Amino acid sequence: MTAQQTQLQFLPSDLKRELLPKHVAVIMDGNGRWAKLQGLPRIMGHKRGVDALKDLLRCCKDWGIQALTAYAFSTENWKRPQEEVNFLMTLFQRVLRQELQEMLEENVQIQFVGNLDALPPSLQAEISRSMAETRNNQGIRFTVATNYGGRQEILQACRAIAQKVQQGVLKPDEIDEQLFEAHLYTAGITDPDLLIRTSGEMRLSNFLLWQMAYGEIYITDALWPDFDRTEFHRALFAYQQRDRRFGKV
Repeated sequence: MTAQQTQLQFLPSDLKRELLPKHVAVIMDGNGRWAKLQGLPRIMGHKRGVDALKDLLRCCKDWGIQALTAYAFSTENWKRPQEEVNFLMTLFQRVLRQELQEMLEENVQIQFVGNLDALPPSLQAEISRSMAETRNNQGIRFTVATNYGGRQEILQACRAIAQKVQQGVLKPDEIDEQLFEAHLYTAGITDPDLLIRTSGEMRLSNFLLWQMAYGEIYITDALWPDFDRTEFHRALFAYQQRDRRFGKV
């Protein structure tokens, strides 16, 4: 832990614990651009990005935030160069294997959401193992969106519900928000209160389209590998200045 991380190990005094978001989601943008600025291959940006995510997870745990969701790989990311895609799949698998024991010790419950069947079998095996071994952990809930797309998630939920209607086990007038949410990848996970996107991009990029209906969005120009506890502090401070009315006056 760096000196700055140590200084921010505890919740900063200008943040109100009772106003902290319970669930934070992040779109980790800018790994490739960070590497280019450093004169490094893109893969080095992804490696550095893993370190930033690990510290954010620890920071959420240190500061009392209950859940963190990270957009690790979208359904559109398959369009990237094959070499980069292969590296990312290997990186995910290696990180899971190396970090599992620490997640167990720190009481982290890890969950993956998305179309996991399309991932390499060896990565699927590591995902299944990490989810099974951390299932009973009661600390922070860490959700990793992998091969995830918000539109695809909604479509698959619609198909599953339509099939039940066709089979006669469900009536159309029984379909409500609660039932629909039970068919999403994120079933059982609370909606994010705050979504942070790095690198200055101002779009959702097919991430949590249903779940972000009333979530607050915070954009920072910082590239993901540079997103540290100071940047997270700024995001939380900005969040606590928002007036969240949920459609009320």
